[in-house]
Amino acid sequence: MKPRILAILALLSIMGLAMPVKAANPDQVRQLLETKQCNECDLTDANLVNFDLSNANLARADLRGANLSGTNLQGADMSGVNMNRTSLADANMSNASLRGAKLRDADMVGVDLRAANLSDADLRGAYLGGADLSRADLSAANLSRAHLEGVNLVGVDLSGADLSQAKMDGAYLHVANLNGANLSGANLNGSELYLADLRDADLSEAQMDSANLTGANLRRADLSGAVLTASILRGVDLTGTKISRTNFEGAIGIDETTSMLLEQPPTLEDRE
Repeated sequence: MKPRILAILALLSIMGLAMPVKAANPDQVRQLLETKQCNECDLTDANLVNFDLSNANLARADLRGANLSGTNLQGADMSGVNMNRTSLADANMSNASLRGAKLRDADMVGVDLRAANLSDADLRGAYLGGADLSRADLSAANLSRAHLEGVNLVGVDLSGADLSQAKMDGAYLHVANLNGANLSGANLNGSELYLADLRDADLSEAQMDSANLTGANLRRADLSGAVLTASILRGVDLTGTKISRTNFEGAIGIDETTSMLLEQPPTLEDRE
């Protein structure tokens, strides 16, 4: 018998012993490993650690509670998949399609999501520490209370995303698109927001101590109650920005001209 088939049978045997109450459909696990085609499959609690599932079709599959740590999912179609509470630590999901995916409370520490499509995905409470999300599409995604400490978000599209209460201290958001994003109450201490687009973003009550906002666009953003102590604001566009109760103590780049500009209401041109 071929080694690959033996490995599959061994995997199914292990799954049967480890998950007596609720387990994946063994026939569908076999189908996935042999063909990489398993859309709408029942793979709940499946053990798929370190398998090569690159370019697999897993659209709308149920992977709740599954373990895909270290798995190669590069270029896979996982749109609409349910991966709530799934373990994806150190998985390769670069260029994968995860549009509308459910990833609530998922373990995604160290995952590679470069250029992945996560638009409209639900990532509430997900753990993404050390992950690489550079150039990923997270537009309109829900990342409320997600853990993004130190994450690479360079060039990411987070327009219209919900990042309220997210933990983003030390995150790299160079040239990121955060237009219209909800960052209320988010922790952005020490984050890098160089040339970031934060127009119309809600940053009320956000913690941004020592954040680097050099050249960022904060037109019409809401900084009410935000803390920007010791932050770098050189070249920042603050036209029409709301600064009620905002703490700029020790901020670099706030001069008399900028302070006067902050008090001015937005013009018709600014609203366009």
